[in-house]
Amino acid sequence: MLESRHWKLALILIAALLTFGAPYVVYLSVHALKMDQFISIGSGGIVFVLGLALIWYLIKKKVIS
Repeated sequence: MLESRHWKLALILIAALLTFGAPYVVYLSVHALKMDQFISIGSGGIVFVLGLALIWYLIKKKVIS
């Protein structure tokens, strides 16, 4: 799967969106969805950790140098 340039690009973009989009997830869940602040910060933290884990995986597999 990681031999294709399209998969590499897609995984890098997903990792960037998850990592840098986490604050926006918190903002949307608090203001637009009217969720509790504790739950929204928790969901934003989970999204951030998933993004970091994907970046770590891509670095380990030498997709990102």
